Amino acid sequence: MKTPHTPPLRDGVGPSSVVLPLGVWPTVLEFLVERFPRVPKAQWMERLQAGAISDDRGCTLGAEAAYVAGLRVYYFRALPPEPKIPFDAVVLHQDAHLLVVDKPHFLPVMPSGKYLQETVLVRLKNTLGLDDLVPIHRIDRDTAGLVLFSVNPTTRDAYHALFRNHQVAKTYQAIAPWNAALPWPLRRESRITESTHFMQQTEVEGPPNALTLITPLENLGGLARYQLEPITGQRHQLRVHMAALGLPLVGDGIYPVLTPEGSADYAQPLQLLAQTIAFTDPVSGRDMRFESQRALRSLAELDR
Repeated sequence: MKTPHTPPLRDGVGPSSVVLPLGVWPTVLEFLVERFPRVPKAQWMERLQAGAISDDRGCTLGAEAAYVAGLRVYYFRALPPEPKIPFDAVVLHQDAHLLVVDKPHFLPVMPSGKYLQETVLVRLKNTLGLDDLVPIHRIDRDTAGLVLFSVNPTTRDAYHALFRNHQVAKTYQAIAPWNAALPWPLRRESRITESTHFMQQTEVEGPPNALTLITPLENLGGLARYQLEPITGQRHQLRVHMAALGLPLVGDGIYPVLTPEGSADYAQPLQLLAQTIAFTDPVSGRDMRFESQRALRSLAELDR
């Protein structure tokens, strides 16, 4: 079987690709314009003329390249200059298979939407020279704390299996309103699915697919610090569960009310921290436990 010719990384970013379907487009350019209507034709023309688009045979495609159904075409995303996110991830552990970092608030784990270079993954690839680096799991851009990355493709699935099989123990800390009337500690179990807005998730009727254990650690005035233990890993699970209890996290710009894009305030981060993670390493067999060096704000400061 022929091995596809994948272009090398550019500034820590791999190419996107699309397989050309059966169709009547005369050129690759005409297909790309129709397939990606938000990208101006002039931009595709510019990329083709610059030799920035190639196929899986290793051939650079020009502006007049003929359309060939079944061919995989590689291209690199073009984004406007990204504003610098003034916070850095800290490497806590690195070996031949695993990398553990302590992520700051506001920095995405991997490229998505308008974020490309300003992500943990791309920054690490550029600084450490680890082209095969892949996140084993993710946390929200707004959340700070621990993220695990796979260094070695040959052992990657063994680490992914830890999460698939719920063999990872994770704890989070969060700050949210205090309600002494709730039966503490409590177990929140519900079904979470996509909401009407793509940025949000919501609870619905049906068999539960999300479980969180919630324990208060301290309270002061109208606020409390909680330990959250996600037993499952649904998107935005902790934020959805806390908001559904009437305890939206301090600094949450998504739940219960979605704030306008671009309104994030670096001085008011989401008070959610991926604090600890523990598991048995599938390669070495050793018990591993990591703890974030970051901390949420004090209740006294927030309750002023």
